[in-house]
Amino acid sequence: MDLQAQQREVDQNYDFFMRNINFFLQDHRDEFALLRDASLVGFFPSLRSAGEEGDRLFADGHYSIQEVTLEPIDLGVFSHAGG
Repeated sequence: MDLQAQQREVDQNYDFFMRNINFFLQDHRDEFALLRDASLVGFFPSLRSAGEEGDRLFADGHYSIQEVTLEPIDLGVFSHAGG
């Protein structure tokens, strides 16, 4: 995977996520948002289920996952991108 493309994906997704966090928190607090191309793919009850869906949908690994919370959480590789 092209590391620059991966970083662009992560940056765009994070920007989108932070611009919408208050809306997401209303109904999806503590769930996991699967993101691609600066848009929401869906919410999942666990990090694992979000990662499995990301892998299933996006063979190129260009997606990211963020927990819907205001607390800073390090999700390791999942906070950066899938793949």
